Amino acid sequence: MSETNGKLTKIPDDVYELLLKYLQRIQFGSVSLVIQNGKVVQIECSEKIRTDKK
Repeated sequence: MSETNGKLTKIPDDVYELLLKYLQRIQFGSVSLVIQNGKVVQIECSEKIRTDKK
């Protein structure tokens, strides 16, 4: 849930599912939300791939 002007608003199910998808998939990196007027308008996912140096 997010808060706009003191009122809680529900995150739409499709946005919530997409966010969960990225959070479950990523092993190293970050997931960022861009919010405008109390609504998620963009999800940014930056993944790091680590290699072993042997």
